[in-house]
Amino acid sequence: MQQTTDTIAAIATGLARGGVGIVRISGANLTKLMDALLGQILVPRVATYLSFRDEESEVLDSGLAIYFPSPHSYTGEDVLELHGHGGIVVINLLLQRCIQLGARIAQPGEFTKRAFLNNKIDLIQAESIADLIDASSKQAVRSANRSLQGYFSTAIQQVLASLIELRITVEAAIDFPEEDLPSSMLEKHRQSCQSIGTEIESIFKQSMQGAILRNGAQVVLVGQPNVGKSSLLNALTQDEVALVSEIPGTTRDINRQEICLEGVPFHLFDTAGLRYSDDVVERMGIEKTKQFIAIADVALIILEAQANLNELDQQFLSYLPAGVTKIFVLNKIDLTGEPPRLENKGADYLVYLSAKTGAGIDLLRTCLLKVMGWQSEANVFIARERHIQSLKGAKLCLERALNQAGQWELMAEELRLAQELISQITGEYSADDLLGDIFSHFCIGK
Repeated sequence: MQQTTDTIAAIATGLARGGVGIVRISGANLTKLMDALLGQILVPRVATYLSFRDEESEVLDSGLAIYFPSPHSYTGEDVLELHGHGGIVVINLLLQRCIQLGARIAQPGEFTKRAFLNNKIDLIQAESIADLIDASSKQAVRSANRSLQGYFSTAIQQVLASLIELRITVEAAIDFPEEDLPSSMLEKHRQSCQSIGTEIESIFKQSMQGAILRNGAQVVLVGQPNVGKSSLLNALTQDEVALVSEIPGTTRDINRQEICLEGVPFHLFDTAGLRYSDDVVERMGIEKTKQFIAIADVALIILEAQANLNELDQQFLSYLPAGVTKIFVLNKIDLTGEPPRLENKGADYLVYLSAKTGAGIDLLRTCLLKVMGWQSEANVFIARERHIQSLKGAKLCLERALNQAGQWELMAEELRLAQELISQITGEYSADDLLGDIFSHFCIGK
Protein backbone atom coordinates (compact mmCIF):
# COMPACT_ATOMS: atom_id res chain seq x y z
CA MET A 1 0.00 0.00 0.00
CA GLN A 2 1.17 3.52 -0.86
CA GLN A 3 1.70 5.42 2.39
CA THR A 4 0.62 9.07 2.53
CA THR A 5 1.18 11.51 5.37
CA ASP A 6 -1.32 14.24 4.51
CA THR A 7 -5.09 14.31 4.85
CA ILE A 8 -7.22 15.61 1.99
CA ALA A 9 -10.78 16.94 2.01
CA ALA A 10 -13.24 18.16 -0.61
CA ILE A 11 -16.90 18.80 -1.26
CA ALA A 12 -18.05 15.69 -3.13
CA THR A 13 -21.41 17.07 -4.26
CA GLY A 14 -22.16 19.86 -6.72
CA LEU A 15 -21.22 23.39 -5.73
CA ALA A 16 -24.81 24.57 -5.79
CA ARG A 17 -27.78 24.76 -3.45
CA GLY A 18 -29.28 21.32 -2.80
CA GLY A 19 -30.94 19.07 -0.25
CA VAL A 20 -27.73 17.28 0.79
CA GLY A 21 -24.07 18.26 0.70
CA ILE A 22 -21.22 15.81 1.24
CA VAL A 23 -17.69 16.50 2.44
CA ARG A 24 -15.25 13.65 1.92
CA ILE A 25 -12.00 13.30 3.91
CA SER A 26 -9.21 10.76 3.35
CA GLY A 27 -5.96 10.28 5.23
CA ALA A 28 -3.65 7.97 7.11
CA ASN A 29 -5.41 8.38 10.48
CA LEU A 30 -8.63 10.33 11.02
CA THR A 31 -9.34 9.53 14.67
CA LYS A 32 -8.15 12.93 16.00
CA LEU A 33 -10.09 14.81 13.34
CA MET A 34 -13.22 12.76 14.11
CA ASP A 35 -12.93 13.40 17.83
CA ALA A 36 -12.53 17.17 17.36
CA LEU A 37 -15.25 17.50 14.72
CA LEU A 38 -17.78 14.95 15.94
CA GLY A 39 -16.91 14.45 19.59
CA GLN A 40 -16.58 10.68 19.21
CA ILE A 41 -14.93 7.90 17.22
CA LEU A 42 -17.46 6.34 14.89
CA VAL A 43 -18.33 2.69 14.49
CA PRO A 44 -16.99 1.64 11.04
CA ARG A 45 -19.43 1.55 8.14
CA VAL A 46 -22.43 2.63 10.23
CA ALA A 47 -24.28 5.86 9.38
CA THR A 48 -24.46 7.92 12.57
CA TYR A 49 -26.62 11.01 13.04
CA LEU A 50 -24.84 13.70 15.03
CA SER A 51 -23.70 17.32 15.06
CA PHE A 52 -20.64 18.75 13.30
CA ARG A 53 -18.93 21.27 15.58
CA ASP A 54 -16.57 24.22 15.15
CA GLU A 55 -13.49 25.06 17.25
CA GLU A 56 -15.69 26.46 20.03
CA SER A 57 -17.91 23.36 20.04
CA GLU A 58 -20.75 25.32 18.46
CA VAL A 59 -22.91 23.35 16.06
CA LEU A 60 -22.05 24.03 12.41
CA ASP A 61 -24.56 21.56 11.03
CA SER A 62 -26.20 18.22 11.80
CA GLY A 63 -26.30 15.18 9.60
CA LEU A 64 -24.94 11.72 8.95
CA ALA A 65 -21.30 10.70 9.31
CA ILE A 66 -19.85 7.43 7.98
CA TYR A 67 -16.36 6.15 8.74
CA PHE A 68 -14.52 3.69 6.47
CA PRO A 69 -11.26 2.59 8.11
CA SER A 70 -8.22 1.56 6.05
CA PRO A 71 -7.90 -0.56 3.97
CA HIS A 72 -11.62 -1.14 3.39
CA SER A 73 -12.44 2.21 1.81
CA TYR A 74 -12.57 3.85 -1.59
CA THR A 75 -9.02 5.23 -1.34
CA GLY A 76 -7.56 2.44 0.78
CA GLU A 77 -6.93 5.01 3.54
CA ASP A 78 -9.18 6.07 6.40
CA VAL A 79 -12.16 7.82 4.80
CA LEU A 80 -14.79 9.94 6.54
CA GLU A 81 -17.92 11.20 4.80
CA LEU A 82 -20.03 13.98 6.29
CA HIS A 83 -23.57 14.24 4.88
CA GLY A 84 -25.01 17.59 5.85
CA HIS A 85 -27.42 20.13 4.45
CA GLY A 86 -26.72 21.27 0.91
CA GLY A 87 -26.46 25.02 1.44
CA ILE A 88 -23.43 26.59 -0.21
CA VAL A 89 -22.34 28.48 2.89
CA VAL A 90 -22.88 25.67 5.41
CA ILE A 91 -21.06 23.02 3.33
CA ASN A 92 -18.11 25.37 2.82
CA LEU A 93 -17.97 26.11 6.54
CA LEU A 94 -17.80 22.37 7.16
CA LEU A 95 -14.96 22.02 4.64
CA GLN A 96 -13.07 24.93 6.25
CA ARG A 97 -13.42 23.23 9.64
CA CYS A 98 -11.76 20.09 8.21
CA ILE A 99 -8.90 22.21 6.86
CA GLN A 100 -8.59 23.87 10.28
CA LEU A 101 -8.14 20.38 11.74
CA GLY A 102 -5.19 19.61 9.46
CA ALA A 103 -6.66 18.56 6.12
CA ARG A 104 -5.88 20.26 2.84
CA ILE A 105 -8.05 20.81 -0.23
CA ALA A 106 -7.88 17.77 -2.51
CA GLN A 107 -6.64 18.18 -6.06
CA PRO A 108 -8.92 17.12 -8.95
CA GLY A 109 -9.17 13.33 -8.99
CA GLU A 110 -6.93 12.90 -5.96
CA PHE A 111 -9.29 10.52 -4.13
CA THR A 112 -9.37 8.21 -7.15
CA LYS A 113 -5.64 8.64 -7.67
CA ARG A 114 -5.05 7.42 -4.12
CA ALA A 115 -7.35 4.45 -4.79
CA PHE A 116 -5.15 3.61 -7.78
CA LEU A 117 -1.87 4.09 -5.89
CA ASN A 118 -3.17 1.93 -3.06
CA ASN A 119 -4.08 -0.87 -5.49
CA LYS A 120 -7.83 -0.59 -4.92
CA ILE A 121 -8.39 -0.16 -8.65
CA ASP A 122 -6.24 -0.16 -11.77
CA LEU A 123 -5.87 2.72 -14.21
CA ILE A 124 -8.61 1.46 -16.54
CA GLN A 125 -11.09 1.37 -13.66
CA ALA A 126 -9.98 4.80 -12.47
CA GLU A 127 -10.65 6.29 -15.89
CA SER A 128 -13.98 4.48 -16.16
CA ILE A 129 -15.19 6.32 -13.03
CA ALA A 130 -14.73 9.63 -14.84
CA ASP A 131 -16.34 8.14 -17.97
CA LEU A 132 -19.33 6.97 -15.92
CA ILE A 133 -19.82 10.49 -14.58
CA ASP A 134 -19.51 11.99 -18.08
CA ALA A 135 -21.64 9.35 -19.84
CA SER A 136 -24.19 10.94 -22.16
CA SER A 137 -26.25 7.84 -22.99
CA LYS A 138 -27.51 4.60 -21.50
CA GLN A 139 -25.12 2.60 -23.69
CA ALA A 140 -22.18 4.72 -22.49
CA VAL A 141 -23.19 4.08 -18.86
CA ARG A 142 -23.28 0.33 -19.49
CA SER A 143 -19.90 0.30 -21.19
CA ALA A 144 -18.28 2.46 -18.50
CA ASN A 145 -19.67 0.09 -15.87
CA ARG A 146 -18.19 -2.88 -17.71
CA SER A 147 -14.76 -1.25 -17.50
CA LEU A 148 -15.31 -0.30 -13.85
CA GLN A 149 -16.29 -3.88 -13.00
CA GLY A 150 -13.00 -5.09 -14.46
CA TYR A 151 -13.97 -6.72 -17.78
CA PHE A 152 -11.50 -4.60 -19.75
CA SER A 153 -8.79 -5.12 -17.12
CA THR A 154 -9.34 -8.89 -17.12
CA ALA A 155 -8.95 -9.05 -20.90
CA ILE A 156 -5.72 -7.03 -20.67
CA GLN A 157 -4.36 -9.21 -17.85
CA GLN A 158 -5.01 -12.36 -19.92
CA VAL A 159 -2.96 -10.90 -22.78
CA LEU A 160 -0.20 -9.96 -20.34
CA ALA A 161 -0.14 -13.49 -18.91
CA SER A 162 0.21 -14.95 -22.41
CA LEU A 163 2.98 -12.48 -23.29
CA ILE A 164 4.91 -13.29 -20.10
CA GLU A 165 4.61 -17.01 -20.73
CA LEU A 166 5.92 -16.59 -24.29
CA ARG A 167 8.74 -14.33 -23.14
CA ILE A 168 9.90 -16.95 -20.64
CA THR A 169 10.35 -19.58 -23.36
CA VAL A 170 12.02 -17.14 -25.76
CA GLU A 171 14.41 -15.90 -23.05
CA ALA A 172 15.25 -19.54 -22.31
CA ALA A 173 16.24 -20.02 -25.95
CA ILE A 174 18.64 -17.04 -25.62
CA ASP A 175 20.20 -18.52 -22.47
CA PHE A 176 20.93 -21.84 -24.17
CA PRO A 177 22.10 -20.94 -27.70
CA GLU A 178 24.28 -24.01 -28.00
CA GLU A 179 21.26 -26.28 -27.70
CA ASP A 180 19.85 -27.63 -30.92
CA LEU A 181 16.28 -26.41 -30.44
CA PRO A 182 13.67 -28.52 -32.22
CA SER A 183 11.70 -26.98 -35.08
CA SER A 184 8.52 -27.76 -33.16
CA MET A 185 9.50 -25.13 -30.55
CA LEU A 186 9.92 -22.49 -33.25
CA GLU A 187 6.49 -23.35 -34.65
CA LYS A 188 5.02 -23.19 -31.14
CA HIS A 189 6.45 -19.68 -30.71
CA ARG A 190 4.93 -18.61 -34.02
CA GLN A 191 1.53 -19.99 -33.01
CA SER A 192 1.74 -18.22 -29.66
CA CYS A 193 2.54 -14.91 -31.36
CA GLN A 194 -0.41 -15.34 -33.70
CA SER A 195 -2.74 -16.30 -30.85
CA ILE A 196 -1.76 -13.27 -28.73
CA GLY A 197 -2.07 -11.02 -31.78
CA THR A 198 -5.62 -12.34 -32.30
CA GLU A 199 -6.46 -11.59 -28.65
CA ILE A 200 -5.15 -8.04 -29.01
CA GLU A 201 -7.08 -7.54 -32.25
CA SER A 202 -10.31 -8.61 -30.52
CA ILE A 203 -9.74 -6.19 -27.63
CA PHE A 204 -8.79 -3.48 -30.14
CA LYS A 205 -12.11 -3.83 -31.97
CA GLN A 206 -14.09 -3.61 -28.73
CA SER A 207 -12.00 -0.64 -27.63
CA MET A 208 -12.55 1.18 -30.93
CA GLN A 209 -16.29 0.83 -30.43
CA GLY A 210 -15.87 2.13 -26.88
CA ALA A 211 -13.85 5.11 -28.09
CA ILE A 212 -16.62 5.98 -30.56
CA LEU A 213 -19.16 5.66 -27.77
CA ARG A 214 -17.14 7.89 -25.47
CA ASN A 215 -16.03 10.60 -27.90
CA GLY A 216 -18.75 10.58 -30.55
CA ALA A 217 -18.16 12.74 -33.60
CA GLN A 218 -17.96 16.41 -34.55
CA VAL A 219 -20.35 16.89 -37.46
CA VAL A 220 -20.40 20.22 -39.31
CA LEU A 221 -23.25 21.19 -41.64
CA VAL A 222 -21.93 23.25 -44.54
CA GLY A 223 -23.36 24.64 -47.72
CA GLN A 224 -24.57 27.76 -49.46
CA PRO A 225 -27.41 29.86 -48.02
CA ASN A 226 -30.96 28.44 -48.31
CA VAL A 227 -29.94 24.86 -49.15
CA GLY A 228 -31.66 23.68 -45.96
CA LYS A 229 -28.90 23.40 -43.33
CA SER A 230 -31.06 24.73 -40.49
CA SER A 231 -34.04 22.65 -41.62
CA LEU A 232 -31.80 19.57 -41.62
CA LEU A 233 -30.57 20.37 -38.11
CA ASN A 234 -34.18 20.64 -36.93
CA ALA A 235 -35.01 17.32 -38.61
CA LEU A 236 -32.04 15.51 -37.04
CA THR A 237 -32.73 16.86 -33.54
CA GLN A 238 -36.51 16.52 -33.98
CA ASP A 239 -36.89 19.99 -32.52
CA GLU A 240 -37.11 23.58 -33.72
CA VAL A 241 -33.60 24.46 -32.58
CA ALA A 242 -32.64 26.57 -35.59
CA LEU A 243 -34.36 29.56 -37.18
CA VAL A 244 -35.50 28.74 -40.70
CA SER A 245 -35.94 31.60 -43.16
CA GLU A 246 -35.85 32.17 -46.91
CA ILE A 247 -33.69 35.23 -46.31
CA PRO A 248 -30.03 34.39 -47.18
CA GLY A 249 -27.57 34.82 -44.31
CA THR A 250 -30.08 34.13 -41.49
CA THR A 251 -27.57 31.86 -39.71
CA ARG A 252 -24.61 34.00 -38.72
CA ASP A 253 -23.17 32.15 -35.74
CA ILE A 254 -22.58 28.48 -34.99
CA ASN A 255 -25.65 26.65 -33.69
CA ARG A 256 -24.43 23.69 -31.61
CA GLN A 257 -26.70 20.75 -30.87
CA GLU A 258 -26.20 17.14 -29.81
CA ILE A 259 -28.03 14.01 -30.87
CA CYS A 260 -27.59 10.44 -29.69
CA LEU A 261 -27.82 7.57 -32.20
CA GLU A 262 -27.71 4.07 -30.66
CA GLY A 263 -25.92 5.58 -27.69
CA VAL A 264 -23.27 7.35 -29.79
CA PRO A 265 -23.14 11.14 -29.30
CA PHE A 266 -22.96 13.31 -32.41
CA HIS A 267 -22.11 16.99 -31.92
CA LEU A 268 -23.80 18.94 -34.71
CA PHE A 269 -22.68 22.40 -35.81
CA ASP A 270 -25.01 24.35 -38.07
CA THR A 271 -22.86 26.98 -39.75
CA ALA A 272 -23.29 30.21 -41.66
CA GLY A 273 -24.00 29.72 -45.35
CA LEU A 274 -20.86 30.00 -47.44
CA ARG A 275 -21.09 32.81 -49.97
CA TYR A 276 -19.54 36.17 -50.85
CA SER A 277 -21.03 38.86 -48.62
CA ASP A 278 -20.51 42.55 -47.89
CA ASP A 279 -22.08 42.16 -44.43
CA VAL A 280 -19.30 42.34 -41.79
CA VAL A 281 -21.16 40.18 -39.26
CA GLU A 282 -22.03 37.56 -41.86
CA ARG A 283 -18.39 37.43 -43.03
CA MET A 284 -17.34 36.81 -39.40
CA GLY A 285 -19.79 33.89 -39.28
CA ILE A 286 -18.37 32.50 -42.52
CA GLU A 287 -14.81 32.69 -41.13
CA LYS A 288 -15.96 30.81 -38.02
CA THR A 289 -17.53 28.20 -40.30
CA LYS A 290 -14.12 27.61 -41.92
CA GLN A 291 -12.58 27.10 -38.47
CA PHE A 292 -15.14 24.44 -37.54
CA ILE A 293 -14.75 22.69 -40.90
CA ALA A 294 -11.02 22.31 -40.13
CA ILE A 295 -11.64 20.27 -36.95
CA ALA A 296 -14.68 18.24 -38.05
CA ASP A 297 -14.79 14.44 -38.14
CA VAL A 298 -17.70 14.42 -40.58
CA ALA A 299 -18.86 17.11 -43.00
CA LEU A 300 -22.48 17.13 -44.13
CA ILE A 301 -22.31 18.98 -47.43
CA ILE A 302 -25.84 20.13 -48.15
CA LEU A 303 -26.88 20.71 -51.76
CA GLU A 304 -30.20 21.01 -53.51
CA ALA A 305 -31.11 17.71 -55.17
CA GLN A 306 -31.64 19.32 -58.57
CA ALA A 307 -28.41 21.34 -58.47
CA ASN A 308 -24.86 20.43 -59.39
CA LEU A 309 -21.67 21.52 -57.64
CA ASN A 310 -20.81 25.04 -58.72
CA GLU A 311 -17.63 27.08 -58.31
CA LEU A 312 -18.56 28.24 -54.80
CA ASP A 313 -19.33 24.67 -53.71
CA GLN A 314 -15.95 23.54 -55.02
CA GLN A 315 -14.29 26.36 -53.11
CA PHE A 316 -15.69 25.44 -49.72
CA LEU A 317 -14.91 21.76 -50.40
CA SER A 318 -11.28 22.86 -50.56
CA TYR A 319 -11.56 23.99 -46.94
CA LEU A 320 -12.16 20.41 -45.81
CA PRO A 321 -9.13 18.67 -44.25
CA ALA A 322 -7.84 15.59 -46.05
CA GLY A 323 -9.03 13.10 -43.41
CA VAL A 324 -12.58 14.36 -42.96
CA THR A 325 -15.42 12.05 -43.99
CA LYS A 326 -17.80 13.66 -46.48
CA ILE A 327 -21.51 12.96 -46.73
CA PHE A 328 -23.22 14.81 -49.58
CA VAL A 329 -26.80 15.54 -48.56
CA LEU A 330 -29.01 16.11 -51.61
CA ASN A 331 -31.89 18.01 -50.02
CA LYS A 332 -35.37 19.02 -51.25
CA ILE A 333 -36.29 15.79 -53.03
CA ASP A 334 -39.88 16.77 -52.23
CA LEU A 335 -39.50 19.29 -55.07
CA THR A 336 -37.97 16.84 -57.56
CA GLY A 337 -40.08 13.76 -56.85
CA GLU A 338 -37.00 11.56 -56.33
CA PRO A 339 -37.17 8.74 -53.77
CA PRO A 340 -34.99 8.89 -50.65
CA ARG A 341 -31.86 6.77 -51.03
CA LEU A 342 -28.29 6.24 -49.85
CA GLU A 343 -25.45 5.84 -52.35
CA ASN A 344 -21.76 5.17 -51.89
CA LYS A 345 -19.25 6.74 -54.30
CA GLY A 346 -15.71 5.81 -53.39
CA ALA A 347 -14.95 7.15 -49.95
CA ASP A 348 -17.93 9.52 -50.03
CA TYR A 349 -21.64 9.00 -49.42
CA LEU A 350 -24.68 10.58 -51.04
CA VAL A 351 -27.98 10.79 -49.19
CA TYR A 352 -31.09 11.95 -51.03
CA LEU A 353 -33.65 13.33 -48.57
CA SER A 354 -36.11 16.05 -47.70
CA ALA A 355 -35.44 17.95 -44.50
CA LYS A 356 -38.90 19.49 -44.86
CA THR A 357 -40.90 16.24 -44.97
CA GLY A 358 -38.44 14.01 -43.10
CA ALA A 359 -38.11 11.54 -45.97
CA GLY A 360 -34.63 9.98 -45.91
CA ILE A 361 -33.61 11.38 -42.51
CA ASP A 362 -33.31 7.84 -41.11
CA LEU A 363 -30.97 7.01 -44.00
CA LEU A 364 -28.75 9.91 -42.95
CA ARG A 365 -28.75 8.72 -39.33
CA THR A 366 -27.73 5.25 -40.52
CA CYS A 367 -25.00 6.76 -42.68
CA LEU A 368 -23.59 8.78 -39.77
CA LEU A 369 -23.24 5.61 -37.68
CA LYS A 370 -21.72 3.76 -40.64
CA VAL A 371 -19.02 6.33 -41.38
CA MET A 372 -18.03 6.33 -37.69
CA GLY A 373 -17.57 2.54 -37.84
CA TRP A 374 -20.19 1.89 -35.15
CA GLN A 375 -21.38 -1.68 -34.71
CA SER A 376 -23.95 -2.28 -32.01
CA GLU A 377 -22.31 -4.76 -29.63
CA ALA A 378 -23.04 -5.71 -26.03
CA ASN A 379 -19.42 -6.36 -25.01
CA VAL A 380 -17.98 -2.89 -25.52
CA PHE A 381 -15.39 -1.27 -23.27
CA ILE A 382 -15.28 2.48 -22.84
CA ALA A 383 -11.83 3.27 -24.21
CA ARG A 384 -9.56 6.26 -24.58
CA GLU A 385 -7.08 7.27 -27.24
CA ARG A 386 -4.14 6.11 -25.12
CA HIS A 387 -5.69 2.61 -24.90
CA ILE A 388 -6.12 2.52 -28.68
CA GLN A 389 -2.52 3.62 -29.31
CA SER A 390 -1.09 1.08 -26.84
CA LEU A 391 -3.07 -1.77 -28.44
CA LYS A 392 -2.02 -0.71 -31.95
CA GLY A 393 1.61 -0.49 -30.88
CA ALA A 394 1.53 -3.87 -29.15
CA LYS A 395 -0.03 -5.50 -32.20
CA LEU A 396 2.79 -4.13 -34.40
CA CYS A 397 5.35 -5.50 -31.94
CA LEU A 398 3.71 -8.95 -32.13
CA GLU A 399 3.81 -8.83 -35.93
CA ARG A 400 7.52 -7.97 -35.88
CA ALA A 401 8.18 -10.68 -33.29
CA LEU A 402 6.44 -13.21 -35.55
CA ASN A 403 8.63 -12.18 -38.49
CA GLN A 404 11.73 -12.53 -36.31
CA ALA A 405 10.87 -15.95 -34.88
CA GLY A 406 14.11 -17.84 -34.46
CA GLN A 407 16.17 -14.67 -33.98
CA TRP A 408 15.70 -14.95 -30.27
CA GLU A 409 17.22 -11.64 -29.09
CA LEU A 410 15.18 -9.59 -31.57
CA MET A 411 12.03 -11.54 -30.84
CA ALA A 412 12.49 -11.14 -27.09
CA GLU A 413 12.89 -7.36 -27.45
CA GLU A 414 9.67 -7.03 -29.46
CA LEU A 415 7.80 -9.10 -26.88
CA ARG A 416 9.20 -6.91 -24.09
CA LEU A 417 8.01 -3.78 -25.87
CA ALA A 418 4.58 -5.34 -26.44
CA GLN A 419 4.30 -6.22 -22.76
CA GLU A 420 5.28 -2.70 -21.73
CA LEU A 421 2.69 -1.14 -24.05
CA ILE A 422 -0.10 -3.42 -22.80
CA SER A 423 0.93 -2.83 -19.18
CA GLN A 424 0.59 0.93 -19.66
CA ILE A 425 -3.15 0.45 -20.18
CA THR A 426 -3.71 -0.76 -16.62
CA GLY A 427 -1.07 1.56 -15.20
CA GLU A 428 1.67 -0.91 -14.31
CA TYR A 429 4.12 1.06 -16.47
CA SER A 430 3.00 4.69 -16.16
CA ALA A 431 5.06 7.82 -15.88
CA ASP A 432 4.08 10.36 -13.21
CA ASP A 433 3.18 12.93 -15.85
CA LEU A 434 0.74 10.48 -17.46
CA LEU A 435 -0.98 9.91 -14.11
CA GLY A 436 -1.11 13.64 -13.47
CA ASP A 437 -2.77 14.28 -16.82
CA ILE A 438 -5.35 11.52 -16.34
CA PHE A 439 -6.46 12.49 -12.84
CA SER A 440 -6.45 16.25 -13.47
CA HIS A 441 -9.62 15.81 -15.57
CA PHE A 442 -11.59 14.40 -12.61
CA CYS A 443 -14.04 16.32 -10.45
CA ILE A 444 -12.87 17.84 -7.18
CA GLY A 445 -13.87 15.40 -4.45
CA LYS A 446 -13.69 12.33 -6.70
